Amino acid sequence: MSQQRAAAYLRHGQTPFFRLPTAGFHEAGASAYSGADAVLLGVPWDGSVTYRPGTRFAPYELRRVSALVQSYHPGHGVDVFRALNVLDGGNVPFPPFHADSVRELIQASVDEVLAAGAVPFVVGGDHSIALPVLRALSRRHGPVTVVHVDAHLDTSTSEVWGEPFHHGTSFRNAIEEGLIGRSALHQIGIRATWGHPEEGAFAAHAGATLYGMDRIDRDGASAIAAAIRAAAGESPVYISFDIDGIDPAYAPGTGTPVPGGLTSREAIQLLRGLAGINLVGMDLVEVCPALDHADITLHLGAHLLFEGLALLATRNGDQRDQRDQRDQRDQPRG
Repeated sequence: MSQQRAAAYLRHGQTPFFRLPTAGFHEAGASAYSGADAVLLGVPWDGSVTYRPGTRFAPYELRRVSALVQSYHPGHGVDVFRALNVLDGGNVPFPPFHADSVRELIQASVDEVLAAGAVPFVVGGDHSIALPVLRALSRRHGPVTVVHVDAHLDTSTSEVWGEPFHHGTSFRNAIEEGLIGRSALHQIGIRATWGHPEEGAFAAHAGATLYGMDRIDRDGASAIAAAIRAAAGESPVYISFDIDGIDPAYAPGTGTPVPGGLTSREAIQLLRGLAGINLVGMDLVEVCPALDHADITLHLGAHLLFEGLALLATRNGDQRDQRDQRDQRDQPRG
């Protein structure tokens, strides 16, 4: 049946993420994701950007280039798509002119994925989509730990543009709504200029840890990942990955580029170093295909999503190994 769904998807001109099976479009709600470990959802929304738009086209283009990513992860030693049942859940449907409805429908779609027992991987679109995803995750798991890769703090107030819900306000809103645990926000790659000296005070007051580029240069991405992993422990973790956290030399396809960011290699090292976390969701946002060159940003984005899925596969494999070891210990001895 999954091959039939994938074939139907292809007939409509769209390659699924990673050439995966697609969710049952004729099934309603969580039943469409029955048996899935993870679901990829596209969110083609860029109505909340403050500079250059175009990220609405990222889910389509990321699906296209992700077809080149194969299943086996040599770094973790796991065949990701054998270890996990992953589905392409299609795009979240919403009216393109009403941001309040967009947030509600994103949250409802993520709720359905969570109700099926699967982990959502949400592909934007702009960074405003992180807030409704966090609302859904918090309702299921309680306040979560957030690994936020970005050039910007994303803790702006409504005074900046007269709008409380744009792509630069997501983490202020999430903190104020209690969606993120105290001292559980880890912001990596932050380097954009500030409008005033107090701009970083809000996240700092909430106990956020800032890993600026100077610290990454000094300690290295793997050490940063180890520190985050230790701080997170067994708490539920959400990775929110804004592609502009990467230096524009490696990821030119974004609407708000800031020089001096992570390299592609550092970004991959960072995600690989998080192996063992209790991953409950991930987003990839702010990829703008129209501003990309030779699909450089798109290929990186597809691999970052794959790295996130590999974290889930590695965690699931470790848990199975632990269960097998317990079962063997519990076996009666002759």
